[in-house]
Amino acid sequence: MAQITLDGIGHAYGGDPKTEADYALKPIHHVWEAGKAYALLGPSGCGKTTLLNIISGLVIPSHGRLLFGDRDVTRLPTERRNIAQVFQFPVIYDTMTVAENLAFPLVNRGVARPRIDARVGEIAAMLDLTADLKRRARGLTADAKQKISLGRGLVRSDVSAVLFDEPLTVIDPALKWELRSKLKAVHRALDLLMIYVTHDQVEALTFADKVVVMNDGRAVQIGTPAELFERPEHTFVGYFIGSPGMNLLRGEVAGAEARVDGHVLPLGAAYPALPQGMAVTLGIRPDYATLTAGDGLPVTVTRVDDLGRKRLAHASLGGGQSVVATVPHGMGVETGPARLRLDPGKIHVYVDERRVAGRDLVGRAA
Repeated sequence: MAQITLDGIGHAYGGDPKTEADYALKPIHHVWEAGKAYALLGPSGCGKTTLLNIISGLVIPSHGRLLFGDRDVTRLPTERRNIAQVFQFPVIYDTMTVAENLAFPLVNRGVARPRIDARVGEIAAMLDLTADLKRRARGLTADAKQKISLGRGLVRSDVSAVLFDEPLTVIDPALKWELRSKLKAVHRALDLLMIYVTHDQVEALTFADKVVVMNDGRAVQIGTPAELFERPEHTFVGYFIGSPGMNLLRGEVAGAEARVDGHVLPLGAAYPALPQGMAVTLGIRPDYATLTAGDGLPVTVTRVDDLGRKRLAHASLGGGQSVVATVPHGMGVETGPARLRLDPGKIHVYVDERRVAGRDLVGRAA
């Protein structure tokens, strides 16, 4: 195992980039620790597959260095990088048994048969494939075949990293949760550096120790699932993470107060004078915006979604901005005028889409 260092890694497919817009992957500096699980998360075209292909050796970056431990692998071919890969569609041999498929990477490397048998048995047990070891792969279900593909990627214990390129896309939705749980358990057991590409935030947040949120070729934030939810450093992260995403409201900020559509809101921190002429946005999760029977921001409820365990109200402010809020248990609500309370300590301030740190009311950074 080795840590992976992204030392200014960037890439432009069209040759030498002249502007940021020319980059498919804008330069990124980060160290991924050995034994950790990372997810590359973002919409189609955001650069996550380009980054994975650079790590695997399928793409040579335009700029920067890629290090596995202290070894510069930037221009080494895939076969010299000591990695394992699992793709979107199962890569297995239908004429082989499950055991033969799992053993194939070890057989190719001349590993002794007793060690092969022990490792195949270990991985098969982790993925619930033990009962199928003697079966031909041809007759198995799609999810069983993908478990074999996962097992082939995990069977080598000496790899620098295991790369997953949307491995659950072809799996029936009812089985995805089970396979994600299996993969997480396998990661804890094997202590391998794993990198998982997905556009599905549930997959990313349930699998990874840290998630790399990407948009427009840029890694906009790298953090734990809790950090991304509670303290998104960019408005894109706030909106993309969560279902529904963060409410984003245009406003003005002065000290420990904000003004939205003519209404003053208290903030949980005091902010310095913000730059003139730059867009100021207030962000708050629907979990911390609640309808109230008392005083609050006047809104008009346009729709209520009953999700069983909670209800969400869709409302509009006087200036036409929209907000999603939580309806407290036991509170009756209909479409029409209502009041909204925003938790001051959970409101984030963004200037030109980047979070601005304030000072809480006892002087600490917030």
